[in-house]
Amino acid sequence: MTTLQNGDKAPNFSALDNKGNTVSLMDFQGKKLVLFFYPKANTPGCTMEACDLRDNYQSFLAKGYAVLGASADSAKKQQNWIDKHELPFPLLADEDKSVIQAFGVWGPKKFMGREYEGIHRTTFVIDEQGVIENVIRKVKTKEHSSQIFSE
Repeated sequence: MTTLQNGDKAPNFSALDNKGNTVSLMDFQGKKLVLFFYPKANTPGCTMEACDLRDNYQSFLAKGYAVLGASADSAKKQQNWIDKHELPFPLLADEDKSVIQAFGVWGPKKFMGREYEGIHRTTFVIDEQGVIENVIRKVKTKEHSSQIFSE
């Protein structure tokens, strides 16, 4: 698992979003990007995180940020989650985990004494030139926006 740090160049990525559009890092040149990785669409923690970002979405736009989510869920599952919770930002359906692997957020996890491989909830704030400004590894799902703005 590679560990990206503040100041590193963000890995260039290209993946399909919930609508089947190809999204790549180049699409965000000249904008700041909040790229948040989450374990699974439509689960309680991920929904709290996404809804917090949704509720603060206008603040992100006002500060020049684009918001993009990513998990290994299918495009259909991502779109259902967007519809159910009125999420205003695209979600990558990274089923082959190429973006997840590039950002180093896939690895061993523990839950209730069980070990398994999965996505580590991590957010990358990337500047206009594609450089990582901030990596948030201890995401507070209910107040994630304020974590991003205060860093």
